[in-house]
Amino acid sequence: MVRVLNIILSIGLTVGVPSAMAQVPAVATPSARPVPPTRDPHTAGYVTAKDLPDGANAPANVDGNFILGITHSPAAEMSVREGVPHGTVYEFTMSSADSKIFTGIARDPGPLGRVDLADPAKLVVTTSHPAAYVRKVAVYVPKQYVAGTAAPFIVGTDGIDRGLFTALDNLIAEHRVPVMVAISIGNGSGDAQGSERGLEYDTMSGRYAEFVETEVLPMVEAQAHVKLTKDPEGRATMGGSSGGSCALIMAWYHPELYHRVLTYSGTYVNQQWPYNSATPHGAWEFHEHLIPDGPAKPLRIWMEVGDRDLLNPNVMRDNMHDWVVANEEMAKVLAAKGYHYQFVFARNAGHTDHAVKEQTLPEAMEYVWQGYRGDVAAK
Repeated sequence: MVRVLNIILSIGLTVGVPSAMAQVPAVATPSARPVPPTRDPHTAGYVTAKDLPDGANAPANVDGNFILGITHSPAAEMSVREGVPHGTVYEFTMSSADSKIFTGIARDPGPLGRVDLADPAKLVVTTSHPAAYVRKVAVYVPKQYVAGTAAPFIVGTDGIDRGLFTALDNLIAEHRVPVMVAISIGNGSGDAQGSERGLEYDTMSGRYAEFVETEVLPMVEAQAHVKLTKDPEGRATMGGSSGGSCALIMAWYHPELYHRVLTYSGTYVNQQWPYNSATPHGAWEFHEHLIPDGPAKPLRIWMEVGDRDLLNPNVMRDNMHDWVVANEEMAKVLAAKGYHYQFVFARNAGHTDHAVKEQTLPEAMEYVWQGYRGDVAAK
């Protein structure tokens, strides 16, 4: 099994349109999410997609749109195998006190915010304040890595992803992906507007990628004894939910750093805070304006959404909180701009569905790394 070395260092809700006559702004309060309806992948307006046999994955070398069946069994590569070289995982922590970019915030319990009467697509949050955090980072280094060589790598959000590490043991051994390092970075706590996680993941800027580049990667190289490639073709990002939109945000705003993106249930919706007039609808802007209105970027993207993924018709009523529609629109605009992308619509699946990830992650990794020509020597 993967060996673990512990190194301890001190180092959405948003919301539709209130009545034009309303005098008191609607207030967003935490509540149980409504049960999303089951969406039909052949709904009018959705992208045309190929139905796959139940239990089958999309081919790893084909662009386009695919529909998974209702059965989601773990791929064989998700199980630990005897006789396969196993990587080493190094773990360490990072503190807000040591960061120049993310010094830490938190949102108080209670109402998340209120609708801005001048702009019903904007949530005003007044209960966010400075707060310290400690985040965990885990670094997988494959057995085949040769010290001193520049390794390709993938950066993942929301903490330690041991399933990814196991998959890489098996995929690397079968020469289906490069000999790569995997870096799992925990978030700074909380969720959605006003939280540290929301600030890091939902902000439409290069800030998080810059944090990773200048604060996390140097620690990774020092603590895991690796050298990381500077070639964007050898760098990938991945994540689920807001961590998924963050993965694309990293590559979008810094394509000189990352060319490969993998997302589950990407939060391509209106959840950015603080408000930014350049991207007033947050990550919804990707499919609304940024991708269709701009030149294509050198990105290769794998995306998944579930038929019961999130639908959050909250107090804003802005029609920008349907995760299925958001990901469908992403597929539509990526195709129109000629991107290399693969979009998987999973039947019988919820938000960041664990069973779907267990089924699809090996194929998704193969797809994302198609065309990579870097050379990392292997033992």
